[in-house]
Amino acid sequence: MYVKHTFSASALALVLSLAAASAQARDIVMGLIPAENNEEMVQKFEPMRAHLEKKLGQKVKVYTATDYAGVIEGMKKKRVDIAWFGPLSYYLAEQEAGAEAFAVGIREGGTTHTYKSLFVAPCDAGVKSIKDLKGKSVAFVDPASTSGGLMPTYMVKKETGMMPQQFFGKFTYSGSHDAAELAVKNKTVDAAADNDITYEKMLAKGLITKETNCVVKESDPLPGSPLVYRKDLPAATKKKIQDAILNAHKEIKVTGYGNLSHYVAVGPKDYQMIRDMVKDLGLKKNDLLK
Repeated sequence: MYVKHTFSASALALVLSLAAASAQARDIVMGLIPAENNEEMVQKFEPMRAHLEKKLGQKVKVYTATDYAGVIEGMKKKRVDIAWFGPLSYYLAEQEAGAEAFAVGIREGGTTHTYKSLFVAPCDAGVKSIKDLKGKSVAFVDPASTSGGLMPTYMVKKETGMMPQQFFGKFTYSGSHDAAELAVKNKTVDAAADNDITYEKMLAKGLITKETNCVVKESDPLPGSPLVYRKDLPAATKKKIQDAILNAHKEIKVTGYGNLSHYVAVGPKDYQMIRDMVKDLGLKKNDLLK
């Protein structure tokens, strides 16, 4: 003999609504790589965080790490749901954590999301080309940085046939683009890799000048730094996130890395150039996540 348990329709509806409310109540976490100092990155993304929180009806928290790898690891362990990455760190998060690019910012006055990597040197150092840096002290930003790691490595290899570790006399990582520019200004290095976004920002703030930090070489255009989410998030949640970001400029002054006018949709295919460069250089995961 057994007793048959039944739920009334109203009781079942209550259980389901409580479950949905519990799932809805979980905080959404947005990770930010430390392209600049963490405090400044958090401040820049605050309007977008608040807008996203309003549109999703869920708490949105920000997570930062001391290096690019920390944010990738956070997404891999499902502690980070959305993140802002550079193109290379996105590629790594795609491999390691199932990240999927969905939006990228357009700079004010521009029509494209691309940006460029730069080699910068003290203006009075007499450096006119990458070849002039043979045996010199040079700082890149981070192994997982695109404009401060991958692209300058590609440029050095293309011009000299050697990897940076072989070509330069002393090769270091500054940890952020700001720090790379300041190392040039203070002449603690003979040159550094950066990008045109941070370079222009620091000029505007008076932190560097065109008399202290001179551009030696600029790269071909790179695909912009994307906002991504974990591929395994519910489809409805991903759509709400993307819609909120793509339409944010209709309600607020959008913010992010650089001075932005709005965000546009992107997808994994927009970053094939990055995958090709990694392959061409023969770089492995351990080379990029140090």
